[in-house]
Amino acid sequence: MAEAGNRAPSFSVPNQDGVTVSLESLAGKRVLIWFYPKADTRG
Repeated sequence: MAEAGNRAPSFSVPNQDGVTVSLESLAGKRVLIWFYPKADTRG
């Protein structure tokens, strides 16, 4: 389980324009990772 203050694991995801963004490409910048654990699920 992720906890506030812990380092995020390496990842790559498409942004809203379809361009792949990786955690490494954001090095030196402040990053907020927001997700919806129940997105696309019932309930």
